[in-house]
Amino acid sequence: MAVMLYVRFPLSLRNVEDLLNERGVDISHETVRFWWNRFGPIFAGEIKRRRIQALRHSHWKWHVDEMFVKVNGKVCYLWRAVDHEGEVLDAVVTRRRDSKAALKLLRKVMRGYGKPEVIVTDKLKSYGAALRELGIDANRHETSGRWINNRAENSHLPLRRRERAMQRFRRMRSLQKFAAVHGSVYNHFHQERHLYSRQNFKDNRTAALNEWRELFAA
Repeated sequence: MAVMLYVRFPLSLRNVEDLLNERGVDISHETVRFWWNRFGPIFAGEIKRRRIQALRHSHWKWHVDEMFVKVNGKVCYLWRAVDHEGEVLDAVVTRRRDSKAALKLLRKVMRGYGKPEVIVTDKLKSYGAALRELGIDANRHETSGRWINNRAENSHLPLRRRERAMQRFRRMRSLQKFAAVHGSVYNHFHQERHLYSRQNFKDNRTAALNEWRELFAA
């Protein structure tokens, strides 16, 4: 529960400590930190493995974008890929914003999910160079359109909220670790409630919570 609260919601370690204290669980915020660092990647890896096996992602269209993140006062770049439904596929942290960094992300995503039919990016030329090196045809790469990559842009928002609650990151390794765990937990609990009736949304939310409980029970 502590790991889920910390990763899923924009809460600080001390916020999680206070919430658990209200439920009768007396722990320190440092215990929450230890649990998150120890069990967060394990839970996230298991969620990702299950979703890949169940094919809970799409090969139709992927959206790729990069966001600026300050790490210990220096600007780094978090490259992220999502499918057309907003499912976070993977993320990579780099110091540079070039074709080598774009290639690193694309290779990592394709290694786990295969190749998509269409890749949507902004007009950064690094994407085109990376896709050519991977042998992907230009007609499968979309860049034109004012709001064409909004799916990727909007997917940054939950992570931005978490970044503010954590008062930014101090190491690239910490950012990479949190981005990977946050993406898996977000995929697991994210329900597009506007597409379902209230009852269907409640059923899906309950199923996601029960599946999460099975993870740490195992």
